[in-house]
Amino acid sequence: MPHRDQHVVVVGGGFAGLNASTQLAKAGFRVTLIDRHPYTTFQPLLYQVATGGLNPGDITYSLRRFASNHAVGRVSFRRATVNAIDTENQQVVVSRGEPIAYDHLVLSPGVGVNFFGIEGASENARSIYTRGEAIEVRDIIYSGLEQLTAERDPDRRFTVVVVGGGPTGVEMAGTLAEMKSEALPVVYPEIHIDNFRVVLVEMGPALLAPFEPGLRDYTLAELRKRGVDVRLNTTISKVAYNQVTFANGGTLDVDVVVWAAGVGAHSVVNGWGMPQGRGGRILVDRDLTVKGFTNVYAIGDAAVIEDDPLPQLAQPAIQEGAHVAQTILARIEGRATRPFEYTDKGTMATIGRLDAVLQFPNRKDGKPGYTLRSGPAWVLWVAVHLRSLLGGRNRLQAMINMGVRFVTWPKSATGIMGDITASPAELGRENE
Repeated sequence: MPHRDQHVVVVGGGFAGLNASTQLAKAGFRVTLIDRHPYTTFQPLLYQVATGGLNPGDITYSLRRFASNHAVGRVSFRRATVNAIDTENQQVVVSRGEPIAYDHLVLSPGVGVNFFGIEGASENARSIYTRGEAIEVRDIIYSGLEQLTAERDPDRRFTVVVVGGGPTGVEMAGTLAEMKSEALPVVYPEIHIDNFRVVLVEMGPALLAPFEPGLRDYTLAELRKRGVDVRLNTTISKVAYNQVTFANGGTLDVDVVVWAAGVGAHSVVNGWGMPQGRGGRILVDRDLTVKGFTNVYAIGDAAVIEDDPLPQLAQPAIQEGAHVAQTILARIEGRATRPFEYTDKGTMATIGRLDAVLQFPNRKDGKPGYTLRSGPAWVLWVAVHLRSLLGGRNRLQAMINMGVRFVTWPKSATGIMGDITASPAELGRENE
């Protein structure tokens, strides 16, 4: 059957889904992309939205615009939630409109926050995995600082607890700490820096666990130098609206808890009838075919090869998107499919202005890859992230916003503002 007559439905417009759609369209398939949002979000920069560094529009891109970038009829977009998958009749049942028939189905729904069953976390903590969540966190933090200026209480603290010592947690805590130590004296002269507290909680013995020890130690030292209260080997057992309880029995009064401790599959995936593994991720064979199927595939953060799990990062998702198109093409042409092989291009995380860590993959001789830190790593971090944004407008706008904030810092700390929003602690006190 000619490729033009084959219809591939792709669920999810993240890194994996967009790259799969692009490669499938280039190969001549008809593609329908489904997502519950009308836009895709560049998640690695959501912490910048949450700390007022970028506008949400800088890191989002219209999925209808994405579809229109391809030849007419090659890619179409449907905004809907996938309620069920009828594999017997090869249909995707969606929340809006008629079911969508498919010849091949690619599942790339991404993941959401994972609270690991910790009491009160889902109700009282906030996350920054979507645009809306990042905006809410931004407004809570800036509103809290405004409240401090009104109270003028030297003993009153606004406390942000960031849970999770991976890149997202480190980047969030580092940016808030710079605001605390450098911006508060200039922009909020009524507030003493001790009235704004940033706490980073990590249950393991080190931050940025996948990085080599030297970079981990450097990151820890830099965060503490900026004023972050870093607590390693610390587990949270309960989250209330105004307090966290630690497994060792201690407590800490908080205004908002930002959860960056892990990800898990969206609950809607549980009703799709797919085999699932740890964290609810869809189990796939090495060629990215869902176990037990021949024309259903899963890629990105929501998929896992059980005996060879990949890091839930952008690069594996991007590469899987390209690979799944080749798998589908091979299957149609009667060729053997190839196992997916991940090419590690390195890992990076920013700590603050002019400060980041970068680790290149191991060399061919097996020796550890090169590492960078401080200013040079930060410059590469900025270049990679700006280049990865979709759309020339987004790249230009993000570059302008980041550039202006860098040059005019610390006065620019509150350059992007939102609405006044009560913190979880404040809402809880009002409801008592």
